Amino acid sequence: MKSHILTVTQFTSRVKSLLENSFPDVWVEGEVSNLSTPQSGHAYFTLKDEQSQVRAVLFRSSHRFLKFTLEQGMHLICRGRVGLYEPRGEYQLILEYMEPKGVGALQRAFEQLKAKLEAEGLFAPDHKKKLPLLPRRIAIITSPTGAAIRDMLRVIKRRHPRMHILVYPVPVQGADAAPALVEGIRHFNREGRADVMIVGRGGGSLEDLWAFNEETVARAIFESRIPVISAVGHETDYTIADFVSDVRAPTPSAAAEIVVQTEESFCELITSLDQGLIRSMRQKLERARSSSRELNRLLIDPRRLLERHALRVDELSGRLATGLRHQVRRDRAHLSALTAAIAHLNPLGILSRGYSITKKLPAETLLKNASHVAAGDMIRTVLHQGAVLSKVEKIEP
Repeated sequence: MKSHILTVTQFTSRVKSLLENSFPDVWVEGEVSNLSTPQSGHAYFTLKDEQSQVRAVLFRSSHRFLKFTLEQGMHLICRGRVGLYEPRGEYQLILEYMEPKGVGALQRAFEQLKAKLEAEGLFAPDHKKKLPLLPRRIAIITSPTGAAIRDMLRVIKRRHPRMHILVYPVPVQGADAAPALVEGIRHFNREGRADVMIVGRGGGSLEDLWAFNEETVARAIFESRIPVISAVGHETDYTIADFVSDVRAPTPSAAAEIVVQTEESFCELITSLDQGLIRSMRQKLERARSSSRELNRLLIDPRRLLERHALRVDELSGRLATGLRHQVRRDRAHLSALTAAIAHLNPLGILSRGYSITKKLPAETLLKNASHVAAGDMIRTVLHQGAVLSKVEKIEP
């Protein structure tokens, strides 16, 4: 029996071989937990259900092709193989493909990116640029061989035969489509020759239209200084480019109708504006003539002008006289009040009632106390009328 004893490495190697050979390709459904995405680009997490769990890894080579962002709690359907990590003796799922349960991976990626860009404000109305009334040059970024370009050229040429059109050919699906769309948008912004751009293609599946759902394309449209019309697919198709663009057209043909008016309708607009301008000028001229006639009438008969000013002078004179009378009455009342107050305080008024003022000579010091004089001093008494000089004979305390 002891001859069959295995080392841990030997045992682990046999288990690894058994597991990997038994489960080379397996589909597993579960919920993501303990998600970790280090700088290496790999994704490590646990796939679990109500009763069990298993470790899983999505290596960078497969992770970078995911169309959606892996998130904690996401319910996934995964395809991969079973592997055993020998240093820890733990088995794990090595995944190569996954998609959210109940919704396709592309649809989930669309919803995630839409929510992200909307939160950043890329869809806000205040970022939308107005289309030019009549562009000089229209840039179209699309496939040069599809039906969309033929439809747009036909509509534009029918509505405005002399319109200058610039076409930037790009693939509109596949891995090369998004980078080409971005470069086309940036090309026209660098050159500055176009007044408006149409970016689009004909209808197709979600996978066919996916280039117009790429984040790089959305940001290129948002950063464009030139107004962008998104014209992707049919009327019921919506892409991220539709939300971020300045105007969304339901079809490429509709974009061509939006971008340029017919030459006939534009001429009608010019005629209407011209007639409005003429009416406005006529009204201004008529008002000027009326003012001129009034001035001429006054110049011919200056007496009317003098009469008008004379009436004004009379009116102002009346107001002035009324104001002065009111002011005089108010000042007289105030003066009477002051006179009464002064009379009440006037010492001469007190003398008229029999009182007198006595001063000691020669300094004429006002006497208030009999002890301030002595026998033989001279005093002067001021009466209501006149004054009396006296010599002190006797002092009574």
